[in-house]
Amino acid sequence: MSSLFPALSDGRTDARPDARPALRFGDRSLTYAELAVAAGALADRIAGHARVAVWATPALETAVAVVAALEAGVAAVPLNPKSGEKELGHILTDSAPALVLAAPGDELPPPVSDLNRIDVDVRATGPAPGTNPSDDEAPALVVYTSGTTGPPKGALIPRRAVAATLDALADAWQWTGDDVLVHGLPLFHVHGLVLGILGPLRRGGCVRHLGRFTTEGVARELNAGATMLFGVPTMYHRIAQALSDDPELAKALGRARLLVSGSAALPVHDHERIAAATGRRVIERYGMTETLMNTSVRADGEPRAGTVGVPLPGVELRLVEEDGAPITSYDGETVGEIQVRGPNLFTGYLNRPDATTAAFTADGWFRTGDMAVRDPDGYVRIVGRKATDLIKSGGYKIGAGEIENALLEHPGVREAAVTGEPDADLGERIVAWIVPADPQAPPSTEELADHVAARLAPHKRPRVVHHLDALPRNDMGKIMKRALSHD
Repeated sequence: MSSLFPALSDGRTDARPDARPALRFGDRSLTYAELAVAAGALADRIAGHARVAVWATPALETAVAVVAALEAGVAAVPLNPKSGEKELGHILTDSAPALVLAAPGDELPPPVSDLNRIDVDVRATGPAPGTNPSDDEAPALVVYTSGTTGPPKGALIPRRAVAATLDALADAWQWTGDDVLVHGLPLFHVHGLVLGILGPLRRGGCVRHLGRFTTEGVARELNAGATMLFGVPTMYHRIAQALSDDPELAKALGRARLLVSGSAALPVHDHERIAAATGRRVIERYGMTETLMNTSVRADGEPRAGTVGVPLPGVELRLVEEDGAPITSYDGETVGEIQVRGPNLFTGYLNRPDATTAAFTADGWFRTGDMAVRDPDGYVRIVGRKATDLIKSGGYKIGAGEIENALLEHPGVREAAVTGEPDADLGERIVAWIVPADPQAPPSTEELADHVAARLAPHKRPRVVHHLDALPRNDMGKIMKRALSHD
């Protein structure tokens, strides 16, 4: 197979070095010619190994290390620098990488420090070596899932899936080599690494990584010619809060060609605040580690708040009932589990044939565990996870997401999460966990119940309300509902 990054291959054969900017992290940057040399030199050093670990800090070295692994036909295992020793130990035992690639000077904790180490030299010089061809089905990445129901599982993501997802997004977003992407996402997961780093490089464009997300950094880069912004809902929430006092931020966002949110649902009220201040609408897409990207609002489509758009080119998507029967008529109300098929899918979980078999239906559909409704025109709206966000109350199937959006429209609510808890009469009762805008005067249960009932339906009102100082979140800003206690 040829390189996933044609611009790097072109840079090896052109008589004149490719001086186009490829990567920038703060004041450190690489052109395509420099990246081709640095990644090629490292690829020669690691070629022949099955897997290498990458200490995935938000730095130039991480991007070079992953590109080098892909050019060498070696699977990269990104490691979250914030992971504890127990989790790191599990990942390394499971994936058995031959080496760890890290930035010079990075201190690695046990057990990562026990691996043979190569320091990534982003300024390597010399002729750019060629690539090592690899099969389309060969793993490009082994990305470990969050492990909410046990130890993290390593999803084997083939080169075919990376190429298919990035090319489908190019179609949906009209993404070209002229685009300049800005983001501040971590680089140990699909959003920040595959979309945020490999995406621009496959297109021959440029990515500017903020290192750490700030609204000031976003404004600076968009004002300096960046055309696209990728973020998660917590980032867009901070942007929405800052807009009223920062007209320059609003102007900068108004210049962007595309504002994209992912990894969790963006509350509708943040959509509306950003649109009102900037004239630009945030679009959402839907994916997961095992599937990369499944759907998106298209650049030439309707940016409908609260939806994740339509299936990407090449992706088949269906909703199914609890018994697995496909839902054949989409009315925007019937809740079903999302199942997908297509070239974007992973090939399985490393060392877990049982889990791999359980994840797929007999005819090859991947069971996502995500619950959604679908409009007659194909737009998909996620209502939550099957395990934590589907509430069965009084004979109704209710998605937590729409109740959370309704709660967030109340002026007394800053943050909200909704769960279900056992109820002798209803089966499950709806429980709201809120961070009040004013901790000294939180809205009452009755007030919030009436607020939700008026916007949605009486059976969707919360029966219990808990007030918190903050909601528990993971590194991606997703609310960890299993950490919410009813005690």
